[in-house]
Amino acid sequence: MKFVDEARINIYAGNGGNGCLSFLREKYRPKGGPDGGDGGRGGDVILVPDTGLNTLADFRFTRKYKAKNGESGAGKDRFGKHGEDCIIRMPTATIVTDDYTGEVIVDMSTVKDQFVIARGGDGGLGNARFKSSTNQAPRRITDGKAGAELTLTLELRVLADVGLLGLPNAGKSTFLRAVSHARPKVANYPFTTLYPELGVVDVGERGGFVVADIPGLIEGAAQGAGLGIRFLKHLLRTRLLLHIVDISGFDPEIDPVESIRSIQNELAAFGHELNELPQWLVFNKCDFLSEQQAQDSGQRILRELDWQGPHYWVSAINGEGCKLLTHHIDEWLLEQMTAKENSDNS
Repeated sequence: MKFVDEARINIYAGNGGNGCLSFLREKYRPKGGPDGGDGGRGGDVILVPDTGLNTLADFRFTRKYKAKNGESGAGKDRFGKHGEDCIIRMPTATIVTDDYTGEVIVDMSTVKDQFVIARGGDGGLGNARFKSSTNQAPRRITDGKAGAELTLTLELRVLADVGLLGLPNAGKSTFLRAVSHARPKVANYPFTTLYPELGVVDVGERGGFVVADIPGLIEGAAQGAGLGIRFLKHLLRTRLLLHIVDISGFDPEIDPVESIRSIQNELAAFGHELNELPQWLVFNKCDFLSEQQAQDSGQRILRELDWQGPHYWVSAINGEGCKLLTHHIDEWLLEQMTAKENSDNS
């Protein structure tokens, strides 16, 4: 199924049914009185998180979702039937926003069971409701209320612990293949990754974590250049960014130091404090160089960047260095989780 991470839909809750104007007419009961029943309540529009969905493709063609209207009341004090609810299933990583105000209504990742996003209208009152000692034959009823209507913007943000950064052809997809069971497309040309890919990294008894590979970034991505701008938002939910750097020297026009600075500038330009997430450097394609050359190249980059954070040398094509890196990531994530739990409990 084609990956779709944005959609716009219109939702309509059901209208309430009208109250009934009726008087009892039975043999031997000439003055039976008012017996008009109330209208039924309109159906709600309900959002349900579904862990089995990972794209908004279902919303490309179905744009309108409407709950059933409540039925009108009837004589003999019969209430109208309530309208059937409209259930909309969507990925758990979906952000639902009011298209008119821009206000975020709900983050589906925080919803455990379901979320009523549009309430159906209340049913109207039948004339039996208005009978009193001074008004034995009321002819008054009320109409059902209209259900809520909304235009929603749906935005999918993948849920991952670790996000991969890097220029096109830096080897992010190869790295994802090396550390997980994901099988993204790998080829010797830029932009082979056209949409986010997720991979689960298994680290044995301690569990594992999820890695997200997004399309390669180029200069100007935060302003719309290339493919990365559309998917930068997927990194907002990650806890750690791995910056994959090609140090093979295969393309002499690419300076690793400038590529790192360029991508960091794009993160800052995108905003949302994305550039403040922890970043680790991963020097990739070391198999093109001798061990000493790879070390010298990496150390030069660290000096010019004045990099103080974690850094690793790997060869994603043959998996060299990847296992050590994934175990260190898992340990770091566990430390972060423990620290957060201790902070919440204090």
